[in-house]
Amino acid sequence: MQGVVYQFGDFTLDAGRFELSRLGQPLSLERKPLELLMLLAERDGQLVSRSEIADRLWDRAVFVDTEHGINTAIRKIRYALRDDPDQPRYIHTVTGKGYRLAAPVTVPDAGNPACPPTPEILPIANGSKPISLPPAALWRPATGHAVWVAAALLLAAAATGLAIRSWIRHRTEPIHSLAVLPLDNLSGDAGQDYFADGMTDELTTMLAKNSTLRIVSRTSVMQYKRAHRPLPEIARALNVDGIVEGSVSRSGRQIHLTLQLIQASTDSHLWAESYDRDADDVALPNDAARAIAIRLHNLAPTISAVRYVDPAAHDAFLRGRYLWFTDRMDESGEYFRRATQIQPDYADAWAWLSVYYGEGIAGHVLDPRTSQQPEWDTAQRAMQLDPDLADAHWAMGAAFFLVRWDFANADREFLRAIDMDPRSTEYVYVRACMLEALNRFDEAIAIEKKAMEVDPFERPYALASLYPAAGQYDAALAEIRLRLEADPNNLDLLFNLYDTQRRMGNYRDAVDTWAKWHLASGYPQSAASLRRAWEQDGAPGFIHWQLDRRLMQAKTSYVSPGELALYYAQLDDREKTLNLLEESYRQHQVDTLFIQSEPAFDFLHADPRYRALVRKMGLPASW
Repeated sequence: MQGVVYQFGDFTLDAGRFELSRLGQPLSLERKPLELLMLLAERDGQLVSRSEIADRLWDRAVFVDTEHGINTAIRKIRYALRDDPDQPRYIHTVTGKGYRLAAPVTVPDAGNPACPPTPEILPIANGSKPISLPPAALWRPATGHAVWVAAALLLAAAATGLAIRSWIRHRTEPIHSLAVLPLDNLSGDAGQDYFADGMTDELTTMLAKNSTLRIVSRTSVMQYKRAHRPLPEIARALNVDGIVEGSVSRSGRQIHLTLQLIQASTDSHLWAESYDRDADDVALPNDAARAIAIRLHNLAPTISAVRYVDPAAHDAFLRGRYLWFTDRMDESGEYFRRATQIQPDYADAWAWLSVYYGEGIAGHVLDPRTSQQPEWDTAQRAMQLDPDLADAHWAMGAAFFLVRWDFANADREFLRAIDMDPRSTEYVYVRACMLEALNRFDEAIAIEKKAMEVDPFERPYALASLYPAAGQYDAALAEIRLRLEADPNNLDLLFNLYDTQRRMGNYRDAVDTWAKWHLASGYPQSAASLRRAWEQDGAPGFIHWQLDRRLMQAKTSYVSPGELALYYAQLDDREKTLNLLEESYRQHQVDTLFIQSEPAFDFLHADPRYRALVRKMGLPASW
């Protein structure tokens, strides 16, 4: 292989010079990925097994987690080649076997003038190794003494440079913050993605509990699932000092987990471990988290005990969380419920089942008349089982807020959850929503700003949803557009933009934004239909288009009367608006709590029926 030059696509791989280039421009690629790429090029399209790669790249006498090392090397090769793992042009994965270089490989003739001439080798006195000078240096006249001096200086400079680079490469800096990247699913079954994501989530949670480190949330890191970007770049985006990456596979009753801890500034490995456990061992994420915390000398003063969880209940819980975080919240409840049925003392599952009911009510997915009592009962059950569980206090706070409209006790529970887990921005967001209902806008915005500083990815729309309620429309538009730059098709942000424009009375732009929302959601016919309604009858036509669709849906599924009231309010229909608001109150629909911050209802502020509603809800009046 020594001295061979391989060409494939736009790339040239010079084995002799240990260099990869694209169209003549050198590319940065570390030694192990380069060695692996050379091996693949050498085989010219033939499969190279993972065991062959491990034997070629690593000394068996030295412990290295070769399985994850190969994954990391492949990821870095793909990034250098700009290769999409889902539609690869160069590196093809043969699941469970190995890899092959798919592009045709050619080896140019050594005499090809396109190849640079070999530098002349100059001898060095005192038995030292010879050095190479580039051909241009041979054209300059020099005495023999000058050549020796130049050679000596080059050697000294090279040695100094190597020493500096080595020191930079191996230096370690304190790590105060970590991100756990989504674990690769190596089970060979896409149906096991929920398990890999669940293990990522639990490892993140356990690191937050067992260390004093700042741990980036699950939602923030999930955007880098299969991203195949350089780790230092990801670390800069997440503002962390260290990265934990790895893989997990489950086969029958066995789980295999590999993890590596990497210092972001130098992309150097600080720690690696491989775990083989029985599927019944739910303590695995906790054990791994403690090992990482110990390696970084950041073990928390008190360690949370790991409660026994039935493996089947744990699996159902992981499936529920996976569905929740992949925008399939309506399906998640079945699995949370199943987890509680398998193990009735599973506090986490009870807490999340309660949260499922609360989110379903708030999001108009579930009818509050049949879901509020289950939300309350499940929250209480979680609290009885584990009063030291932060999620249980979060669920209890939401139940006080959404079911009982008991704002004082809700705030007590929210604050308790935040005190137990200050890094959870989810707890802060729900509390901020309650403060909005209580007209405490400045306080709500202040705490959400701090939460966004901690984690801007958990709910990128959080501030954008609070500013319009406070009447701060310019701030809302600026915040939304800033977030949309990073994610132009984010449905939540597009809704916030539409809602802000509507509240401002800017229906022309609101219609455009709502059409974009439908297009991004995969409903082009609805986008065209709402535009026609606007063109035919302006704002009233657009409002009637929305109202008619919801009235049609109400025949087969739950539709909030508070939402219907909002459409009639925009049409200036006082009687229907008030009737629907009173029905919303009778149903205890959460929409009713926010009527004072909705400008469409401003024309009702002097009406005795409207004022009676506000008093009965126990809200401070804003008229």
